[in-house]
Amino acid sequence: MLLVEKPLDGVAVVTLNRPEAMNALSKALREALAEAMTGLDRDPDVRVIVLTGAGDRAFTAGLDLKELSTDPLGMGAANATDPAQNPARAVLSCSKPIIGAINGVAITGGFEVALACDVLICSENARFADTHARVGITPGWGLSQKLSRVIGPYRAKELSLTGNFLDARTACEWGLVNRVVPAAELMPTALKLAAEMASIDGDMLVTYKAMIDDGYALDLGAGLELEHSRSVAHNAAVTPEMVAQRRAAVQARGRSQ
Repeated sequence: MLLVEKPLDGVAVVTLNRPEAMNALSKALREALAEAMTGLDRDPDVRVIVLTGAGDRAFTAGLDLKELSTDPLGMGAANATDPAQNPARAVLSCSKPIIGAINGVAITGGFEVALACDVLICSENARFADTHARVGITPGWGLSQKLSRVIGPYRAKELSLTGNFLDARTACEWGLVNRVVPAAELMPTALKLAAEMASIDGDMLVTYKAMIDDGYALDLGAGLELEHSRSVAHNAAVTPEMVAQRRAAVQARGRSQ
């Protein structure tokens, strides 16, 4: 139900593999995803992760409502804080960059998992929907807070208080996703971007991602103080020789692009 592959140097692809159930997040799949993310976070050979869903219908439809309907304790997953049961936290707990390759619908909890990624590349088949209100539950994996910070409170309220779908093109116009590509180009595009990221030193990727994420959770003044303190600590270990070596590599890359 979960595939982990390493198709390129420094890049791992994690695929939610329940296409017959629209890649719904069953208890077993949530546990498998958390285990995979923990393992890849510790793997020194992996610098960037691509997260996607099997098939072309769904990235993930969120919690497996069929499973929940037969499990009186299952609704606790909607408010779980343990990454083994909260897949958004499983993704967020990974210190490495995660590219979401959104191949189909990302609904409710699936929307929350998408929002936990660092970059979103969408197929033209991708659509997003927050159906929490229509199901009669409130989000517990971050959607009510993160969505409004990404697209603004007015647009977030429109989506969450109607349960309507947002198509890929509009999602891109609203700043929810980085870009939209034809379905056949989704994984090649995501892998190309992942390879570009993976060409950077792994520790640098982790350091810079954390600086952006931690600062974004603060107001601007506190964020600038955070940047300053971390930058001073990091740059103190950078030598002129290191800068010269990397400058040559940056120049060479610029000439080839």
